Amino acid sequence: MKVFGRATVNEFLNDRIVYRNLAPQDGRLPPLDEIRGELGLPPRQIPRKSEPDYGRLIVHFLKLARSFEAPGTAIRRLIFIGDTHLLDATAFDNICNLGGWPGLAFIGAETAQPLKIEVVPSAGGQTVFLSNRWSALGGEGERSFARFCSEQGFPIDEATALVVDLDKTAIGARGRNAEVIDQARVQAVYDTVSKLLGATFDQKTFRSAYDQLNQFEFHPFTADNQDYLAYICLILGGGLYDLEGLVESVRRKNMQTFRQFIDVVESRKTELPSSLAGIHAEIYANVLIDDPTPFKPFRRNEYLNTVGRMGCLDDATPVEQLLRGEIVITQEVRLLALDWQKRGALLFCLSDKPDEASIPTPELAAQGHAPIHRTLTHVVGE
Repeated sequence: MKVFGRATVNEFLNDRIVYRNLAPQDGRLPPLDEIRGELGLPPRQIPRKSEPDYGRLIVHFLKLARSFEAPGTAIRRLIFIGDTHLLDATAFDNICNLGGWPGLAFIGAETAQPLKIEVVPSAGGQTVFLSNRWSALGGEGERSFARFCSEQGFPIDEATALVVDLDKTAIGARGRNAEVIDQARVQAVYDTVSKLLGATFDQKTFRSAYDQLNQFEFHPFTADNQDYLAYICLILGGGLYDLEGLVESVRRKNMQTFRQFIDVVESRKTELPSSLAGIHAEIYANVLIDDPTPFKPFRRNEYLNTVGRMGCLDDATPVEQLLRGEIVITQEVRLLALDWQKRGALLFCLSDKPDEASIPTPELAAQGHAPIHRTLTHVVGE
């Protein structure tokens, strides 16, 4: 493993990226709210990555982006690079099937075991190339994904769309550097909850609640939504519930959803500490309008903690330390993207990270902060 200088994700994506709100950073592409009616999508709802409506939107964006850069050229095939077999392969299937395109996907997650490559069919009938090495992505190696694409009759040209996942793929590669992304999010929850609770904040109680409720067992309750989890930890810290009682209530299915939980808090809001009344009212109002990221102060802290971990270490820092302390760009993804961009492929990037955790406020932008994909950081790979 070695360091390949510094770069930004924008170097190879040119703002062709959507975060969770599905408002493309490329200003030529319309945001979700402008095309809901055209695509027959319901009002207010923001589809998630694994949903067919998400795939429908990405197909629309890809076709528009291709028409801007190569007028008259139709997309004929799609290649996807991600890090999570179930979620990314589902999104990949939806995009391919709704676009009417054949597809190949690379799903990487680095491990210490010997190189393993497995080619499997996706649920939607496409082909998925699984590997425990990001280095299996490019190059001319006998078992590389790039060579596999050629063998499968997938030329890389203007009729090819390459869709790249951002989080834990283009940056913070899973199995290699992903823990630093997680550390930024956990620190953001800690910073937000501790500030709101002030002197009553108990670090041990917070960590116990966060670690337990962040487990898969409680995903039906938290909807695997970090805003919801942060709010629940805040309410627990405020003393309206205790962790043991809440866990028992969830397991007995007396408390089944986050909406049920926040409705109960609303009915008991006079019992909240005065310091939490305002933030509860703000979050509850956002939940009522189906905002998927209702805890705005937490997400703004996540943005600061994330970009604060990008490009933060000296150039002379050993690579092992970089991987533990900084969110870095994955060189193998960068190289493949730059090469295929030169051959004419359309590049597009997806991120399920909320816009509030990815893009600076106007005040922060005025201070020199940039969106995650435009933030300079080190590049690491084999």
